[in-house]
Amino acid sequence: MKLKKIALTIASVIAITASPALLAAGTLAEAFSEGTVKGNFNLRYETVDQDNALRDANGLTLRSRLTYQSGSYHNFSTVIEFEDSRTVLGVDDFNDTNGKNAGLRSVIADPETTELDQGYLQYKSGAFTAKLGRQVITFDGHRFVGHVGWRQDRQTFDAASLNYKKDDATFTYAYVDKRNRIFGEEKDLDSKDHLLNASYKTKTGKLVGYAYLLEVDNNTDNSLDTYGFSYNGKASGVKYKLEYATQDADAGANSFSADYLNAELGTSYNKVNFTLGYELLGSDNGQYGFSTPLATLHKFNGFADLFLATPDEGLVDIYATVSGKAFGGKWVATYHDFSADDSSLAVDDLGDEINLLYVRPINKTFTFGAKYATYSAGDTSGGRVDTDKLWLWLNAKF
Repeated sequence: MKLKKIALTIASVIAITASPALLAAGTLAEAFSEGTVKGNFNLRYETVDQDNALRDANGLTLRSRLTYQSGSYHNFSTVIEFEDSRTVLGVDDFNDTNGKNAGLRSVIADPETTELDQGYLQYKSGAFTAKLGRQVITFDGHRFVGHVGWRQDRQTFDAASLNYKKDDATFTYAYVDKRNRIFGEEKDLDSKDHLLNASYKTKTGKLVGYAYLLEVDNNTDNSLDTYGFSYNGKASGVKYKLEYATQDADAGANSFSADYLNAELGTSYNKVNFTLGYELLGSDNGQYGFSTPLATLHKFNGFADLFLATPDEGLVDIYATVSGKAFGGKWVATYHDFSADDSSLAVDDLGDEINLLYVRPINKTFTFGAKYATYSAGDTSGGRVDTDKLWLWLNAKF
């Protein structure tokens, strides 16, 4: 039985057992009646201007998310969550990735959709937690597995997951049989993914080891196996991070391998934070670039989203970030310099990008945010063009 069907069955059981006729039945009813309901609403304006034949994109969208979490009954509990994304006031001049304005306007990947975002049964006892159904799964800053929460329709997974956390050690395993992606249900993918992540906190930092064994369930050879580790911590006022991974990919009759490397150093002075980083998504002789299909990709390699797919020639991203606080909010400025790992005549200098971000809580309910990205194409950017993007949003949580 597919996990999606299990998740929907759980949702149906929740709806039935939460009916008024049963809420007087005892402790199980109390678990439901003592549950919590939360709402989260995100109104966002986005505009995209690219130096190509596509017309500028403009979109005003509202994402609404309602979440119910029951109380615990014999260590069991449940979560059901619905998510809806709509355009507002007819401001929908963008390619939504599902056919609307395709080939006419630039992409804003926020299609209109209504769906079950999460629906799972949880068992929790001491250090052990198990979940069955549709759920959010993230690991280690979202570089390999994330929820893509920046987009209005975030990514969740139909999965069975196990987590064990004891003292400074944590181990997580998840089997995913469907990826509920950000493009609406039409573009969700059946899968046979195994996700393993283990971590241990030491006095000087956190050591993480992982194996992400991915496969789209479409009767073709397409496995994508990634093994890696990371270590990050802080000493004498200096933050540091080192991460390495190796990846093997099958593509029918062809197979490829590539490496990943990320190194960061950071410090603070007079309440301003400074970070310098190097990230390599390696290439296999210009034939294949290191891939992270489950990541929250918008968080990495520039807000302009020009590198959601790694070029076959690979990607080297040297970046510097400065951040601090001002006017009651947090500001961040980042500069990226992009180049190919294994350059070709068409792909070598991949350009540079400046990112700016400001987020300010208005009160406990409302938060205002603004973000800007400007990408300048290099002489050999593989067809990428100068791109400017601006976002303004207001988030409300209840």
